[in-house]
Amino acid sequence: MAIATINPATGATEREFEPHGPAEIERRIALAHKAFTELKATTFAQRAAWLRRAADLLDAEAEGTARLLVVEMGKPIAQAEAEIRKSAKGLRYYADHAEAFLADEPLADPAAVGASRAWTRYEPLGPVLAVMPWNFPVWQALRFAAPALAAGNTGLLKHASNVPQTALYLDGLFERAGFPVGAFQALLIGSGAVAAVIEDPRVRAVTLTGSEAAGRSVAAAAGAAIKKTVLELGGSDPFIVLPSADLDAAVATAVTARTINNGQSCIAGKRFIVHAEVYEEFSRRFAERIAALTVGDPLDPATEVGPLATRAGRDELAELVQDAVAKGAKVLAGGAVPDREGWFYEPTVLADLSEDARLVQEEAFGPVAALYRAEDAADAARIANQTTFGLSSSVWTNDAEEQDWFVRSLDAGAVFVNGMTVSFPELPFGGVKASGYGRELAAAGIREFTNLKTVWKG
Repeated sequence: MAIATINPATGATEREFEPHGPAEIERRIALAHKAFTELKATTFAQRAAWLRRAADLLDAEAEGTARLLVVEMGKPIAQAEAEIRKSAKGLRYYADHAEAFLADEPLADPAAVGASRAWTRYEPLGPVLAVMPWNFPVWQALRFAAPALAAGNTGLLKHASNVPQTALYLDGLFERAGFPVGAFQALLIGSGAVAAVIEDPRVRAVTLTGSEAAGRSVAAAAGAAIKKTVLELGGSDPFIVLPSADLDAAVATAVTARTINNGQSCIAGKRFIVHAEVYEEFSRRFAERIAALTVGDPLDPATEVGPLATRAGRDELAELVQDAVAKGAKVLAGGAVPDREGWFYEPTVLADLSEDARLVQEEAFGPVAALYRAEDAADAARIANQTTFGLSSSVWTNDAEEQDWFVRSLDAGAVFVNGMTVSFPELPFGGVKASGYGRELAAAGIREFTNLKTVWKG
C-alpha cells in the first residue's frame, strides 16, 4: 500500500509520501536509543509535566487535527474531535498515576526469604515499536505512547499507511511538549519493513493493534528475536439482549455500538444475540433505526455514518454481505454499495445467517450488524463464544443472577453489563483467543513494557 492520504469521501489522493529508506530508519532507531538513555534518567515528575504539555497541545489544536482525521480516514467530525479530547485525557491520566503504578513493592516479610529487605521495582525497557491502525489514529497511538513515555521508554510508531499526516503530527507532538529529541518518532514504512526493525537489538519490545494476520506476523518476528509483545487484534463482539433488559436503551445503544466510527471499531458490537421473547420487537426497532441513519460527508456535523476508510475495506465488507445473502441471510436494512463517490456502504442489518456464512466467524469491519435468535441464556452464551475472537462483550439484562452468570460464562477480555463497550484509561483493555494477549491502559498497560526487577538484600 502506498503511503498516502486518500480522502475516503471522494477517493481523491491528497498527498503522497516517500517511505523512509534504510538510512533514515537507522537514524531514527539510533535517535530513539539515545533518547532512551536521557529519558530513563529523568524523574516521574518531569515526564508528567511533559505529558501534560502534550495534552494541552492536543486540546489547543483539536479542531485542525480532527479535520485531518476526517480527511485521512473518514471519521465523522464530531467523533474525530471527541477522539482528540479523549487522547488528551489519556495523557493526563498517566501523568497523574504513572509514579504510583510503578512504585517499588516491598515484600511484607523479607525474613521469609532470608533477607533484611526484599522488593520489586519496575524499570523501562528501551525503545518500543508500536504498529498501529488507522481507525482511531490518535487514540490508538497515544494509549501506547502515554504509558510508554511515562515509564521512561521511547517509542517508534509505524502507523497505518493511509494516515501518514496523522503519524507526522504525532511525530512532532512530544518534542514540542519538551521530551528529549527522538523520544517518540514516526517511521514511514510499509509492512514489509517491520520485521527488520523488530530484529534490531536496540528495539526492545513491540505492540500491535490490527488484524489477526498482522498480529501473527509481528508475533513471529518478535518471538524469533525473543522480544515482548502485546497484541490487540480483531473482534466480533457479542451484544446480548435478554427479556428483562430495558429495550429502549438496548436498541439505542446497539445502533451506536454498531455504527460508531462508521462501524470500524474492534470493540464495536457486531453480533446481536437476542432472546426469542424479545427478538421480533428488538430486530424491528433496531433495523428501523439503522435504516434511518444519516449517511454523508463526514465533515458535515449532521452526518452519523461516513465512508469506510479504504476501498479495499469497503469491498471486503460488501463481499461478506453478498456471501451471507447468497447462503440465505435476510436483509432487514441496507445491504448495498450506494451510488455515490467515495467508499460508502449502507448501514446494514442481516438476520437468519446460516452457519457456513463467512460473517458468522469473520469480523465485519464496517456498519453491518448480524442478528441471532437465542432460545435462552445458555444458547446466547453458546452463540457468543462460537467465534475465534474474544475481545469484549455487552450483556443487557436487569436480572442480577443472569448478569453474574454471563460475566463468568463469556470468553472475552471484558464484559459490559447494560452498556456499550468503551475503552477508558482507568480500565485494562485487551482480549483472549484470536483477539490477542497482553493489556493496554490502567496499571496493567504501563507495566507491560517494564522490567519487573527483584531486589534481595541480606
